[in-house]
This record gives sequence, structure tokens and C-alpha cells, in this order.
Amino acid sequence: MTRSGIGYDIHRFAEGRILVLGGVTFPGGRGLLGHSDADVLCHAIADALLGAAGERDIGHHFPNTDPAIGGISSLEILRRVRAILDAAGARIVNVDTSLVAEEPKIGPHLDAMRANLSSALGLDPRRVGIKATTNEGLGSLGRGEGIAALAVAAVEMAE
Repeated sequence: MTRSGIGYDIHRFAEGRILVLGGVTFPGGRGLLGHSDADVLCHAIADALLGAAGERDIGHHFPNTDPAIGGISSLEILRRVRAILDAAGARIVNVDTSLVAEEPKIGPHLDAMRANLSSALGLDPRRVGIKATTNEGLGSLGRGEGIAALAVAAVEMAE
């Protein structure tokens, strides 16, 4: 049986943090605020995959109250989500994502992001879609206060 799931995450910018998206570190002085490395792209993918497999969300598996995961790489979170899916008899088919941000420019980093995500998920890079758009200056994202990500995932469940 093939199942799909959706994921969404949003984080605000914070001074003095490192910006990480899709496991790629971006230069500059503002990163995203969060308990882990705050990689919204990985977090949205994690929720999409967990949902597709009928599992509880990222906050259940990786609570922001757990000091053991403070500062953890979100690529490691994806590797752990993959293990959860493996144990549930779910095989990842593909993921497709969209980042919503006024900055930074994502295009120059897409190949590296796709390589990181596909490696963490054990997927052929052609099964990982990454797109980016702005919010056209509207709302908090349009004012550059943070970054959001959306993800859709498909998994095949063992019968």
C-alpha cells in the first residue's frame, strides 16, 4: 500500500545562530531559532514521512525538552526517522518540498541540499524534490522574520 503524508515547519530568525537548510550551512549572521539546528526543511520532511507511515509527529519523537537532542543535526533526525520507518515496514518512495523565504538564495545550494537529504534518507537524489519561493513581501515571512518549509512524502507500507 502506498501512503502519503504532509509536513510543515516554520522558525524565526535569530542573531548569532548558524543558518542550516537541507544540511547545508549558509553564510551570514542570522540563523533560525530552535532546539536542534532548526533546519526547517528537514523538519518538514520528517513530519511528512512520519505522517505517511502513521507515526506520531516530530515533536513526539524529538521533543524540544530533551537535552540529549539539543543542537542535534536535523540530518541525524532524518536518519532516525528513516530507522523508525524501517521498523514500521515503510519504504520511502519520494519526498517533495518547498521552502518559503525572502532570503537566502537557495538555487546555488540545491544540489548540495539534495545530496544531503537523499543520503540521510537512503534515496536516489532524483526522488528528492526541492523548490523555493518568496512570500512576495506579505506577512511575517515576507518581512524576512523567518523561513517556512512544506513537504509531501510517499511511502510504501508492507502488507
